[in-house]
Amino acid sequence: MQKKILIVEDDPDIRAILSYVLQAEGYEVVLSADGEACARLPEILPDLILLDVRLKQPGQNSDMICMLLKSDTETCCFPVFLLSAENDLAAISKSCGANGFLNKPFDAAALKQKVRDMTGLI
Repeated sequence: MQKKILIVEDDPDIRAILSYVLQAEGYEVVLSADGEACARLPEILPDLILLDVRLKQPGQNSDMICMLLKSDTETCCFPVFLLSAENDLAAISKSCGANGFLNKPFDAAALKQKVRDMTGLI
């Protein structure tokens, strides 16, 4: 069964690269340039959310989005991986309850392995 990944990334180039790499691995990919897609998780039903930490849209703090998802009984089961070039990404990830993180710039092999580990796709 094809696993579904929701990519929330405001940079169109990074969004395209993530999509290309993951689709080539057999994942179904849902793309979003902002955090609004996180409000539709019960209809999207992703197996993993890749969430950019620094979304450029006003009022879209990814740390808060992740915290809200993890504190809601309807969405807490969706795994969230944070993506960022932030130096303190491990601390940010831990503080908001994310299931993991991946530093930018990322290595495609590391991305594939982390997604495989989280989704169980071999």
